[in-house]
Amino acid sequence: MTPLQKLASLDALVLLAMAVSFGAAWQVQDWRLGKVLAEQSGQFQTDLGAIGNAAAAQVRADQDKRLAIEQQLATSDQKHTKELFDAQRHQALLRDRLATADVRLSVLLDATDSASGCNVPATPGAVGVVHATRRVQLDPAHAQRIIDVTDAGDQGLIALRACQAYVRDIAR
Repeated sequence: MTPLQKLASLDALVLLAMAVSFGAAWQVQDWRLGKVLAEQSGQFQTDLGAIGNAAAAQVRADQDKRLAIEQQLATSDQKHTKELFDAQRHQALLRDRLATADVRLSVLLDATDSASGCNVPATPGAVGVVHATRRVQLDPAHAQRIIDVTDAGDQGLIALRACQAYVRDIAR
């Protein structure tokens, strides 16, 4: 073997040793990196599970709040619907009593008003039980219109209270 051949075989041997050591180092790095990636993946899965559980708990809490508010609003709505129904029933009863002359509306007259020119007696007659000063009965048609106006006002007040209660419930 010539020195050139020895040098070439030595170079080949060194090159082979370098390739083997490079491959071994590569394999060791692969093992280390694989271990690190596996640990990071496990930690990522743990973190992701914790985040998912926290999000699910938040969603449940929000759903519970919404359900509680919906129940409060339903209760409030039932209450105000009952109030409105009772007021309408009362107004209808009053209209019926006015129509059948069971009840009459009257107004007090100012006895000191000289411009009224009304000669209604100040004392009640034998058939009346009014113990006030001068009174005049209203025409049933006018009384019906007054009752209709007060009915609309009552309904408006009940609706206003319902809206205010709704806003208070939502604001909580």
